[in-house]
Amino acid sequence: MLDRLPFLIGLRYVRAKRRNHFISFISLTSMLGLTLGVAVLILVLSVMNGFDRELRERVLGMVPHVQIEQAGGMSDWQPLVEEVTEHPHVIGAAPYIQQQGMFSVGGRNHGAMVNGIEPEWESKVSIVDEHMQTGKLDDLSAGSWHIVLGSILAQNLGVGVGDSVTLLVPEASITPAGVFPRLKRFTVSGIFSVGADLDANLAYANISDMQTLARMGDDIGGLRLELDDLFLSGSVTREVVDSLGQGYRGYDWTYTRGNLFQAIQMEKRMIALLLTVIVAVAAFNIVSTLVMVVTDKRADIAILRTIGATPRSIMGIFIVQGLAIGVIGILIGVVLGILLALTVSDIILFVENVFGIHFLDAGVYFVSELPSQLIWSDVSQIVTAAFVLTFLSTLYPAWRAARVQPAEVLRYE
Repeated sequence: MLDRLPFLIGLRYVRAKRRNHFISFISLTSMLGLTLGVAVLILVLSVMNGFDRELRERVLGMVPHVQIEQAGGMSDWQPLVEEVTEHPHVIGAAPYIQQQGMFSVGGRNHGAMVNGIEPEWESKVSIVDEHMQTGKLDDLSAGSWHIVLGSILAQNLGVGVGDSVTLLVPEASITPAGVFPRLKRFTVSGIFSVGADLDANLAYANISDMQTLARMGDDIGGLRLELDDLFLSGSVTREVVDSLGQGYRGYDWTYTRGNLFQAIQMEKRMIALLLTVIVAVAAFNIVSTLVMVVTDKRADIAILRTIGATPRSIMGIFIVQGLAIGVIGILIGVVLGILLALTVSDIILFVENVFGIHFLDAGVYFVSELPSQLIWSDVSQIVTAAFVLTFLSTLYPAWRAARVQPAEVLRYE
């Protein structure tokens, strides 16, 4: 019976209505603090995981994992494709030419990066063909002077499929009439949208047309490689460049998007730390609750000690009470946090539709929708941390309760 005593009395203290309403209020606020802390921590980490996932799937699905270039231009590239794809981590390769330029339509100007591609090869290294709103990459045939624009870029220029745009490149042509900027008129044959900042500053054209515009002859800018594990890009780049020999150089995605990825990881860790502090504050509110309960129950403690309860049993009573308060708050917080993490994207979309506002502008942020990805390992870590903090917060009040001297208390009863 004495072994069950801490559980029976501790749980009874949780259920009992107290004469001191202030203690009940503190207990409730401690429980609510844990609930909100755990729920917000799960929600925020899920949103950060969502941003991390979108970065990998959307942005890094469009950005090459590795770029291989050759000094002076790369001419005979087909044998190189066969050679680099022999690497166990390279799952695809495609030629490209990159040209920075300015699009101009009816007085509207907008800068963008134009990728010259082989349409039949591009799907091996990019997801753009999966995100075509109108048209298709196959329309980018050699000599057609067709171009595919990002959705935001097309919107900024005010053009659609079938319209013409003029591309000005930062190179000059010398003619008998003088020096003129090099420009070419393209016909918009398609529009893509990946819901990222690339929609505002990226376009695609046939590699043959870009060779003509850049006056590169049969040379290409380099090869884009797709890897089975993008986090191996650094080592794979070195291995591929070393295997090709001198005259080649390589770049991986960390040169262009690495800072963004590192920023998300750093923000996730810092936000998790800050929100854990909030959970800790809520957990340690249990200290004040139990200290007041111990003071209120001194007579009960003294009676229990006189009938044979040990100091260890007394400690157990208040540890059980504190853990019960904490566990209830944690469980409610977990349920609430999971529900919010699974529905936050729909909630934000509903708010945007009702109030006509847009929280994430793809022209500013790298995604246009609030993403969320619930990872169960994060939930288990949050629950473990909250439970440990709750347990630690019960030790001091329980220790004080065990030190109550029955003779001193009952002398005044």
